[in-house]
Amino acid sequence: MAQFLLEVGTEELPADFVASAIAQWQEKIPQSLAVQLLTPEAIEVYGTPRRLAVILQGLPPQQPHREEEVKGPPKTTAFTGGDKPTPALEGFIRKQGVSLEAIEIRNTEKGEFVFVNKKIPGRPSSEILQELIPQWITGLEGRRFMRWGDGDFKFPRPLRWLVALLDRTVLPVEIVNGTTVLKSDRTSLGHRILHPQTISLDHPAHYQTTLRQAFVEVDPLQRRQTIVEQIEAIAATLGGKADIPEDLLKEVTNLVEYPTACAGNFDEAFLELPPEVITTVMVTHQRYFPVLAPTGLLPHFITISNGDAAKSTLIARGNERVIRARLADAQFFYQADCDDSLASYLPLLENVTFQEELGTMHDKIDRIMEIAQMIADQLELDETHRAEVESTAMLCKADLVTQMVYEFPELQGIMGQKYALVSGESPAVAQGIFEHYLPRNAEDKMPESLTGQIVGLSDRLDTLVSIFGLGMIPTGSSDPFALRRAANAVIHVTW
Repeated sequence: MAQFLLEVGTEELPADFVASAIAQWQEKIPQSLAVQLLTPEAIEVYGTPRRLAVILQGLPPQQPHREEEVKGPPKTTAFTGGDKPTPALEGFIRKQGVSLEAIEIRNTEKGEFVFVNKKIPGRPSSEILQELIPQWITGLEGRRFMRWGDGDFKFPRPLRWLVALLDRTVLPVEIVNGTTVLKSDRTSLGHRILHPQTISLDHPAHYQTTLRQAFVEVDPLQRRQTIVEQIEAIAATLGGKADIPEDLLKEVTNLVEYPTACAGNFDEAFLELPPEVITTVMVTHQRYFPVLAPTGLLPHFITISNGDAAKSTLIARGNERVIRARLADAQFFYQADCDDSLASYLPLLENVTFQEELGTMHDKIDRIMEIAQMIADQLELDETHRAEVESTAMLCKADLVTQMVYEFPELQGIMGQKYALVSGESPAVAQGIFEHYLPRNAEDKMPESLTGQIVGLSDRLDTLVSIFGLGMIPTGSSDPFALRRAANAVIHVTW
């Protein structure tokens, strides 16, 4: 049994493509091998920002020999009256590569037919792999592919090297892109900064060890574990606990080849900002991990670098300058927004188009208020709740034209709640403004307040009826107004 290594070296790949490519190979490579009757004992798929790799362990040297029964022409067509083979039979024999003596005549439901049992010798695994490897590479799917070289071949980033080792032997493989021909070898590259020299790979069994010596951890699960352990250890020394969002952890894992965590600090004065603002700056914009205490956020963050641990202090200082500027901007936006009441922003919604034929966001607010009033009538709400629903419906989109939400769109609804409280609105109205966006996705929590439920339903029903009324039905690849998500939310809220 043999071992095989394929490594495709590239310029830095997008993090989401690394995860997607690994998943695609984990599914497609076993399938393509099974079609060729090859079943390795194990298939390991790896990926970093600069490489995709697969190792086949326990690969049979060749396909198994097999027999195949092939049905030919009817006997009446295969032979003349004197039992001489006709051109039809001769063509069949020639195509199947057998002699006349190898054929058999058998009865079927449709009469007598010519049959032949072919003994098909198994092809060498090396020959099959040479055919499959280009298919594995070119068959990867993703978004934002680019052309490189002077050919038509597309990939998320240019290919730079190709390793194909069957045990200790280089398997000849070529990727042709116009006049550029990338030929397989045993030469790989280590970490771009920490080990820029080339690496000679002698055997697939030594792949991970050799790359680790060159400061590259090819196993994403091991990189993930290393990142978590380092983050948790640093957070403990800072007197807190790290907040490790799953999406951020997935992204950072595929942004680095040699993860090194380091801590940074920011001015405690910024803690006066709403915590959602600070964590949005950290997580969404800077890919930092916040540090929490039982009382809330601590003025620290943890970032993952793709470099030398000896330079952690320098890296931390650079990131501190960046987050200081981002938080200063956020602080300015927040203070400027709070200078006016949330209701004062409503006229600005006249300048925001919802849909060309449906008018502005201000027009949408009018429709939401009307639908919310109809739902309130059906539920026979008292005057207090009616007033809360009306105020929530009127203010639910006002934060879209604030400076903070303009800069950080992911904070819509959250900032509406904050600004409503600052403006003196009731807690019920502020909660409803935030909750009318819930659920934002399949994993999100549901709105708890009746006000948030009513306004959220009104918003989505207006979108669904209006957009479908224009005949803008979503397709398999296009749903710009998120009608599927809106419909699902209506079902879940009313369930």
